Amino acid sequence: QFTSRPPPPAPVYKSPPPPKKPYHPSPTPYHPAPVYKSPPPPLKPYHPSPTPYHPAPVYMSPPPPTPVYKSPPPPTPVYKSPAPHHPYLYASPPPPYHY
Repeated sequence: QFTSRPPPPAPVYKSPPPPKKPYHPSPTPYHPAPVYKSPPPPLKPYHPSPTPYHPAPVYMSPPPPTPVYKSPPPPTPVYKSPAPHHPYLYASPPPPYHY
């Protein structure tokens, strides 16, 4: 009877693998090192300028409607000058003619 024997242990290599170098890629022409020196400019807060089709006043409350229950303004009084008195209509009759 043959019992299945475990495979022989893998040989242990004495020399350790060479240490990996730290990853320091050399700056490429399109990624020069100075690019990483200056910090990026701060982003400005997003304040979109009012566009012609979305002006800021669109979002304001609409003006109140013109009330229709207002009484109409009083008519401008027309001060007519009194009609001139016609003497032949309003004057007293002429005194009787004495001979």
